[in-house]
Amino acid sequence: MKPILLLLLATLTAQAATFTGKVVGVSDGDTITVLAAGNKQFKIRLLAIDTPEGSQAYGDKAKQALSKKVFGQFVQVHWEKQDQYKRVLGNITIGKRWINLEMVAEGWAWHYKQYDKDKRFADAEVKAKAARKGLWAGPNPVAPWEWRRLKKGGKPVVKPK
Repeated sequence: MKPILLLLLATLTAQAATFTGKVVGVSDGDTITVLAAGNKQFKIRLLAIDTPEGSQAYGDKAKQALSKKVFGQFVQVHWEKQDQYKRVLGNITIGKRWINLEMVAEGWAWHYKQYDKDKRFADAEVKAKAARKGLWAGPNPVAPWEWRRLKKGGKPVVKPK
């Protein structure tokens, strides 16, 4: 193996790390493919957010929004771990821009509160919702985790008022 690839792989096995690469694919509003050193591709799932699924309302618009931000760009991936699908879970930055947070602030993503407690995401979601930005402009947005559960035949969760 090339030394740079060994270094990258060693870095990715650490607790948390940062690497740089070019975005060569956008799967949906919260998943990208980054080409890193040694021509190694990594599937990156953006931390703290969840966007509508492709066949869900605003799913295509969330993907387009993310594509406009990152496709063809060099990004920094600040990652923590891999999920069960071997995707790298991380934060994406371009310079001082935090792409994960931008997606929530612009109304293309929900703050994934089940897995993240960062108040900046919660605040950004509240502001986007109040301003009816992005998916919040539509009638009765359904959170992607709820939509996925319903697609599998689950019953809707009724929240007490």
